[in-house]
Order: sequence, then C-alpha cells, then structure tokens
Amino acid sequence: MLRVLTADLHIHTCLSPCASLDMTPRKIVAKALELKLAMIAVTDHNSAENTAAVMTVADGTELCVIPGLEITTAEEAHVVALFGDREAAVSMQELVYEHLQPGENVVDLFGMQVVANENDEVEAMNPRLLIGATTLSVNQVVDGIHEREGLAIAAHIDREGYSLVAQLGFIPPDLELDAVEISRRLSLPAARERFPEYEARPFITASDAHDLDGLGLSPTSFRVASPGFDELRLALKGAEGREIVDG
Repeated sequence: MLRVLTADLHIHTCLSPCASLDMTPRKIVAKALELKLAMIAVTDHNSAENTAAVMTVADGTELCVIPGLEITTAEEAHVVALFGDREAAVSMQELVYEHLQPGENVVDLFGMQVVANENDEVEAMNPRLLIGATTLSVNQVVDGIHEREGLAIAAHIDREGYSLVAQLGFIPPDLELDAVEISRRLSLPAARERFPEYEARPFITASDAHDLDGLGLSPTSFRVASPGFDELRLALKGAEGREIVDG
C-alpha cells in the first residue's frame, strides 16, 4: 500500500560552522517528530560525522534518518549526497577529506564545528575547514556518490550562490544527477515554470535548515510504501508507482 509521506532532505547540524549550536541530534529529531516528518537527511558541509548520533536518537521512532553530506565542488557549487547507510556516507566523507581545501577552521570567523553524540554532548571539535571547497569537480563528486550507490542532488539551484546554475550558468546536460533541489523560496510548480530547461529532471524542495525554526520548511512529499532510502530512490525515478507529489 502506497502512501504520501513528507521529507526534509537537507538539514545541517551543529557540525556545520554556519549552523546554530541548537542543531543537536536530540533537538533535530524532536523537532522533526513534532512536525510529523517521515524522513530527514543530515547533510552537513563536507562531513558526515554527526549522522550516526542523529540516526541513533531516531532509532525506535517513526522518523527515518538518511545519512549524507553537502559537498562543495571545485567550482564552489553545492551537491547534496544521500546514502543508504552510514558506512557509504563515511566512505564519501573520506574522499572529501582527502580533497578538502587545506587549512583549519577559524571559529571566530566561521563558527564552531561540533561533533555531538546521541546525548547532545560534545565529543570533539572538527578542526577542518569544512566551509571550504574541495578540489573535486562536480563530475568527480557525482561519480563518487554513485560509486557508493548514493543519490546526487544539485543543491538549491535557484540560489544566486553556491549552486550549479549560479557557478556554471547551467546544469550540464550529461551530468547524471538524481534530482535537483529548490530552496524554500519557491514551490515545486513555480520552480518548474522558472526552469523549464530542466523539466526532465526530478525536482524536490528542502529547508537547508541551519536552525530549528527553519527545519521542515518547504519539505517534499513522496508517494512511497514506507520511509526509507530505497523507496526514496524509486520515487525520484518515478518507478513502481512511487513518485514525487508536487505541492
């Protein structure tokens, strides 16, 4: 039996330097449950180190947590990477860390990068320059995601910064993306009108939440059998009756 479920597939935790320190594993899960979201994805900048804690907190609840990252390509475009398990996300993180811009985070300039556990306790401070770009091209990022059986989504293509459209002027037609994401500024119908050249690609919306008040804004509804990564993949493909439900 298929049903319509709601998902927010782009959420930052306190690991992202530009996110609020209130974006802890327990508070994120509690807010998502309050909003009756069925799925969320944890997508910190260039890191997946807080995915395990959020997944642990959600275990035993009705919330499905998908591990991921928001990767900054060499072109300074953002690509959201989603995976079926944390091991694949960590593998992608290792590739990103190998190609991350050298240097250390400057807390006073960029913000704290808190690695938290499932009890919202500070485990460590990530010293890497997570706000920076990698030396991986967008094609290399997408290939790396797919090699790990993940989903590659062009982030917030309607934004004037850090999107493929903003940085390249267009989305390369041969780039094998699984979806394109629209920010909370546009609805899916409005986005299809604005970007008719990409009508063949699946469109989703997401909050890109950096604070609790932003979480759940502009989610996407999917017709699926249950919340989960495999069902999400089918919905993005429009396969076996699964689909994106435009709002």
